[in-house]
Amino acid sequence: MPRLVQIAPDNVEAACRVSVRPDQEKFSSPVAWSLAEAYAQPEVAWPRLIVEGDDIVGFLMGFFDIVWDPARPDDLRSGLWRLNIAAEHQGRGYGRFAVDAVRAEARGRGHDRVFTTWHPGADGPEQFYLKLGFRPTGESSEGEVVGERSTH
Repeated sequence: MPRLVQIAPDNVEAACRVSVRPDQEKFSSPVAWSLAEAYAQPEVAWPRLIVEGDDIVGFLMGFFDIVWDPARPDDLRSGLWRLNIAAEHQGRGYGRFAVDAVRAEARGRGHDRVFTTWHPGADGPEQFYLKLGFRPTGESSEGEVVGERSTH
């Protein structure tokens, strides 16, 4: 059964070695970049490793209570910021596990919906997110589709 583990001095180097398939690299950021963003925004970032047994199989980073639109400071959103499932561990349900883990954390923090973004197009992760229940909001963020789904 997979579990989430906090990033710590004893696993940060291994975390940075998590890499997606080469054809997916244009759709994701390296774990090291995500950890730098988490370091710069610790009040909203929630980085975690996905571990099965003794193996690191992926990385996720949730976000909580980000002001989405500065013109609407009451528009606080939470969700999945990054998801990197190691190439050799894809197709085994770890992505679904990651999304469910972020949904559960958001629900525990009192949120009734979560958000994520994805690159549009046939080669991107859109079908993965749609299959997991995310629906486009009609918004975009830095050229990516914004999707949302219930935490329940």
